[in-house]
Amino acid sequence: MAKILVTGGCGYIGSHTIADLIDNGFEVVSVDNLCNSTEAALGGIKELTGVNVQNYRIDLVDEKATRQIFLDHPDIKGIIHFAALKLVGESVEKPLLYFRNNINSLLSILNCMDEFDVENLIFSSSCSVYGNARALPVTEKTPLQEAESPYARTKQMGENIIQDYLTSRQDQNAILLRYFNPAGAHDSNLIGESPTVPPSNLVPVITETAIGKREKVVVFGDDYATRDGSCIRDYIHIMDLANAHTKALQYLLDDKNSDNCEIFNLGIGQGVTVLEAVNAFLEATNAPLNYEIGPRRPGDVVAIFADYTKAAELLGWEPTRDINDIMRTAWEWEKKRVK
Repeated sequence: MAKILVTGGCGYIGSHTIADLIDNGFEVVSVDNLCNSTEAALGGIKELTGVNVQNYRIDLVDEKATRQIFLDHPDIKGIIHFAALKLVGESVEKPLLYFRNNINSLLSILNCMDEFDVENLIFSSSCSVYGNARALPVTEKTPLQEAESPYARTKQMGENIIQDYLTSRQDQNAILLRYFNPAGAHDSNLIGESPTVPPSNLVPVITETAIGKREKVVVFGDDYATRDGSCIRDYIHIMDLANAHTKALQYLLDDKNSDNCEIFNLGIGQGVTVLEAVNAFLEATNAPLNYEIGPRRPGDVVAIFADYTKAAELLGWEPTRDINDIMRTAWEWEKKRVK
């Protein structure tokens, strides 16, 4: 049973990945400073798996505090690094905050990886690194365009830092997972998306509006060069995404990688417009939804969706859920949250 450190383990993707890791026989340690989450997710994981997951409530920017995790757990075999600020709009308003947090936390992790000889790293990257791609769907070889937000730039920079770090190292490995728009919740309804900062991503905005927490959903722009004028995104169910992290880790642990730094796209390979996503929610739930068209939002990419062929061929990973599953599970989770 390999021991894995999950940074941002109390967050949305981190908590679902921890559940999947435990289901696949891994031992997990979490670190999360709870700036946008609570440890309630670990309670859901305990109910779901029977396992109490230890969480270090520290800020990874503090390298001294980060080192203590590795001193306490010298047998860590891999790191899955989620911890980062992720709000596109906020990053436009507060770029220095995003550079300080996202880059310095990664540097702390890499310094500890180096000092404590941790062999494997899975990095939570993003489709935002592609910018406004000139051809769709994007593959891992699609040239990266100018970042559309400081958040996206931190992901580009993070990838470059990891690649540079590994250039002279043959005994350490990393996988950079460029994923698209995670959404939905665990079918058990024991864990789901519960940020403490109001979310800006579409699916929780939809469910919070339908449940009455928000007045309306604003569709940012209907004059883009897309089939209905709204932006196109690739929505991936959170449990499909979580399982991809487990498979990527197993891939490294089994020495299947041909390079010590590999890149994989994770999406369902289909573009869904914002208006199509709204309609999918209405059809999957029969819940009323107040939405309106608004102006374009700074930092938004017009259209992006994935070619996940490489992940299918090398990791043995395939998405098993679609936008309807996403909306159904997200809505069931939202209804549970208000009880």
